[in-house]
Amino acid sequence: MSAAFDEVREILKNRQFSRLFLGDTENTLIQFFRYCFVGGLATVVDWGVSYLLFNYAFGGRYLEAANVISFVCGLIVNYLISTLWVFKTSRVRSRLTEFLGFAAIGAVGALLTLGVSWLFKQWMGENPATQIVAKVVSTAVAFLWNFFARKILLFSKKEERQ
Repeated sequence: MSAAFDEVREILKNRQFSRLFLGDTENTLIQFFRYCFVGGLATVVDWGVSYLLFNYAFGGRYLEAANVISFVCGLIVNYLISTLWVFKTSRVRSRLTEFLGFAAIGAVGALLTLGVSWLFKQWMGENPATQIVAKVVSTAVAFLWNFFARKILLFSKKEERQ
C-alpha cells in the first residue's frame, strides 16, 4: 500500500492530475478515487430513473417496481464504467460470470444498507434525523463494501478463477 501512496504523492507533487483520470492503473487509491465518480453517477442514474418511472411512467404507483428497475439501471451503469475506467484486470474469464458476481456484491451492499438503516431505527427511533443519519452511514458502508469486495473478489491481479 505504501507504493500506492507514493505514486499518488508523486502525481500530486508533479501536478500530473490527468493520471488520476486517464490510463490503466492497478493503484487501489486511484481506483478508489475513480470509483467515487462511478458510484456517484450510478446513484444519480438510480435515483433519476426511480423518480421518472414512479412519477411519470407508473403514474405515482408501483414504487417498489420503480426502485428495482432503477437499481438495475444504476448497477449496469456502475458495471460498464467500472470495467472500462476503474478496473482493467479481471479474475473471471466469463463476462457474464463477472457481471453476476458484480451484481451479487451490489445486492449484498443493498442488504447492508437496509441492515444499517434498521439498526439506526432501533437505536435512535423512527424520525427524520434518524433517516438522514442512517442513509449517510449506510451509503458509506455499502460503498466501501462494494468497492473493496469487487476489487478483491473480481478485479485483482491474483490468479484467475472460474
